[in-house]
Amino acid sequence: MSTKHPIIAVTGSSGAGTTTVKHTFEAIFHREDVNAAIVEGDSFHRYTRDEMKCLIEDAERAGQRGISHFGPEGNLFEELEALFRAYGESATGRYRNYIHDAEIAARRRLPIGTFSDWEDLPVGTDCLFYEGLHGAVVTEKVDVARHVDLLIGVAPTINLEWIQKLHRDTRERGYSKDAVQDTILRRMHDYVHYIVPQFSHTHINFQRVPVVDTSNPFIAREVPTLDESMVVIRFKDPRGVDFPYLLRMIHDAFMSRANTIVIPGGKLDLAMQLILTPLIWKLMERRRQWV
Repeated sequence: MSTKHPIIAVTGSSGAGTTTVKHTFEAIFHREDVNAAIVEGDSFHRYTRDEMKCLIEDAERAGQRGISHFGPEGNLFEELEALFRAYGESATGRYRNYIHDAEIAARRRLPIGTFSDWEDLPVGTDCLFYEGLHGAVVTEKVDVARHVDLLIGVAPTINLEWIQKLHRDTRERGYSKDAVQDTILRRMHDYVHYIVPQFSHTHINFQRVPVVDTSNPFIAREVPTLDESMVVIRFKDPRGVDFPYLLRMIHDAFMSRANTIVIPGGKLDLAMQLILTPLIWKLMERRRQWV
């Protein structure tokens, strides 16, 4: 996709680490003086937290699998694609915010787990930046991926993803371990059909692989650290990627395939800065040429 107004999307499942990549992009935007309109994927969920809970409970009482935040029943895929299409064409579009925590709730004067009203994107932004579950989702009705100029996938090994979700949801969000396990099982069908296929559309994938035992993620006491991991970085199109430069700049990095570089986990932020900054330069230069 080559649009007049660039769209960048970071996609991955809940607990995958997309927020970490989002922070790296925000640092690059700040350093390079890029004015990005930032949109969170959670704001395109279809239901509030309480509504979702009631729907799941009703389904389970009927002996059915409840809906999940991974699939089309729980999300506004058409509205997400409409936003991407509008931004690519005219740097416009409508979005809203999801109320994650008490701080945001107090500022917005809205209950946790609800949404703000829909509003227009700010005028005069340089690009649209999306971080969430569905930046590359493709179904029979929508093709979000086709609108994105730079599409980043974040996909840790499945056991590591579960460990990260378990620790985040129990320690930061107050859920019980059993409740998190039930969520993982309930949404597995949607994970296979709507999350995993996105990584065939992404331009670059960052996959963290732990080098410690994660064979039973449900008893892991700690999330493996970056220093206890390697990161596999796969480029959909390796043409134009200066792999010799990356190998010189990232100590102990090596090539595993012609389109794949493997780095120590502790070098992830450096690698993202080296890889992503030139790509953002190119998008901004192309935007200036359009203007």
